[in-house]
Amino acid sequence: MNSPETAPVTTPVSPLPHHPVAVIGAGLGGLTLARVLHVNGIDAAVFDLDASAGARAQGGMLDIHGDTGQAALRAAGLHDAFLAKVHRGGQALRVLDRQARVLRDEGDDGTGDRPEIDRGDLRDLLIGSLPDGMIRWNAKTTAVRPIGAGRHEVTLADGSAFTTDLLIGADGAWSRVRPLLSDAVPAYTGISFVEIDLLDADARHPDSARLLGGGMFFALGDDKGFLGHRESDGSLHLYTALRVAEDHLDGFDFTDADAAKTALLEHFADWAPELRRLVTDADGPLVPRLIHALPVGHRWDRVPGVTLLGDAAHLMSPFAGEGANLAMIDGADLGRCLAAHPGDTEAALAAYEEVLFPRSEATAQDSADGLEVIFNDRAPQPLLDMFAGFDAQQG
Repeated sequence: MNSPETAPVTTPVSPLPHHPVAVIGAGLGGLTLARVLHVNGIDAAVFDLDASAGARAQGGMLDIHGDTGQAALRAAGLHDAFLAKVHRGGQALRVLDRQARVLRDEGDDGTGDRPEIDRGDLRDLLIGSLPDGMIRWNAKTTAVRPIGAGRHEVTLADGSAFTTDLLIGADGAWSRVRPLLSDAVPAYTGISFVEIDLLDADARHPDSARLLGGGMFFALGDDKGFLGHRESDGSLHLYTALRVAEDHLDGFDFTDADAAKTALLEHFADWAPELRRLVTDADGPLVPRLIHALPVGHRWDRVPGVTLLGDAAHLMSPFAGEGANLAMIDGADLGRCLAAHPGDTEAALAAYEEVLFPRSEATAQDSADGLEVIFNDRAPQPLLDMFAGFDAQQG
């Protein structure tokens, strides 16, 4: 008599971890969203590719605007804490021409409405306001896909995955989430930066420290220039800017700081020695930054269970000074819309995008226009004319 066949033993497949709300990216926009959700009693998980909160320097000063960035901080319950961290004197402004003649010099008397803060300090403030474990560090998103009924599956670089009811792309210029909504990709704007720093400027670079002043600095002419600011640690952070072809900086050897400086200075051969010295005296490596932007007016049709904020939604050039501010107000608005429509995610997303699209379109156009103001053969005169126009409106 034959023995009966033994039925195969099957092990049930464990379901993937599930998060009702998943935010991809712990930049300023994603963190502001997480904080506003938290203060409204809505749980979320934030996933970021950095190994830890301090894995890389954040760099740069930000001027935080009253109707966007500061409004977002008020919604997050952090405005007073923000004011305690601002850089006093950071709202000063200086505009020079290529011969280092000072053509506009504004002081900071403390009455301005755009206080400056170190980006790292602002990020730390937001991170510190969130519960432990809300941010999953070392969690790089490599793939996302819809799985029906507005839900999505997210795969991470370590091979793990999770599902979510609401997927929010706060993951910057080269967003992994954006293709779920849009075929748009960032395009080169025609402007390339080379980022430089002069450390401990008052002691080590006193002439350059006096040249830049206490806040924002522009030295412009003939489709190029220097854009910079004094940071709260006493260093000078500058972007040397060129209107060049997208592959132009490929010819620079950025592994050799001296060689990169020599190549960069060829573009400023007839500029004032004190401006050229900003490059020759730079400390540390020179870092290339090509400026990209999404199309002005970028938007998408409503797709269930997913949306974008910040650069993922509306990457633009930095020449309106609004990128970080928009990311933060995006996050705050999305959080408020979700709180105002409990149980109806689609109504919340529709309400959020109704505000997002026209605001980002207007600001992206301002950024594109600002690029043309700063980089042209009459610079810095168009920038001076723009500031004079602001003065007339306020006067």
